[in-house]
Amino acid sequence: MEFYKYQGTGNDFVMIDNRDLQFPKDKKIIAKLCDRRFGIGADGLILLENDEKYDFKMVYYNSDGGESTMCGNGGRCLVAFAFFLDIFENKCTFIAIDGQHEAEICNGIVKLKMIDVESIQNDGNDSVLNTGSPHYVKYVQDIADFNVFAEGNSIRNSENYREKGINVNFVENISDDEIFVRTYERGVEDETFSCGTGVTASALTFLQKNNLTSIKVKTLGGDLKVYAEKHGNSFREIWLEGPAKQVFKGKVDLL
Repeated sequence: MEFYKYQGTGNDFVMIDNRDLQFPKDKKIIAKLCDRRFGIGADGLILLENDEKYDFKMVYYNSDGGESTMCGNGGRCLVAFAFFLDIFENKCTFIAIDGQHEAEICNGIVKLKMIDVESIQNDGNDSVLNTGSPHYVKYVQDIADFNVFAEGNSIRNSENYREKGINVNFVENISDDEIFVRTYERGVEDETFSCGTGVTASALTFLQKNNLTSIKVKTLGGDLKVYAEKHGNSFREIWLEGPAKQVFKGKVDLL
């Protein structure tokens, strides 16, 4: 089967054009394709499929092979993939597990509209919210030397979150208009170079605290930007913006 590899700020994905519905949605096959030693290697696998009401449909799987909730960087990469396939010109709408999304692409930069966020909950001094996937946000100091794996794994497997899992974001305030975010992702069960829904969640907590409408976000894999309109304790018109690039394509034996 033909596949493509895309990355968005270091968050990498196996992309498959599944408009003919020929891809076997088998957990073991997906996990093998995502394996960095025995497969192609990726944080996740994304199927592009047809939909009657939208330009296309996004079906996302974590690297463990399980179908998962929304992936922001994956969504941006899928938009770039659909653009490459000539499915749309510069703006599109697609359907994902968390609902409808709008997007636009210009010179390799993809701007993706995320779902509305109704509220940000507190867990002690930290925050919990859903941006298409559930996220825990904790502010820290010296993030470059912070043990993201150990601390993230501990929170993800704590009593409150062990059963369903949660993505854990660690945030450092760099300046008045920029934060640095590192994320431990469930399903990957490790730190990734970037997490789109995590960046969005982290940015919203900063925008709420500082009454801003946009923020630059630095990740290990590159720079992103988040825009949002605050309405009380909720947010509307949330957009995630950043690069999405095709790395390579090839053919793989699924057996």
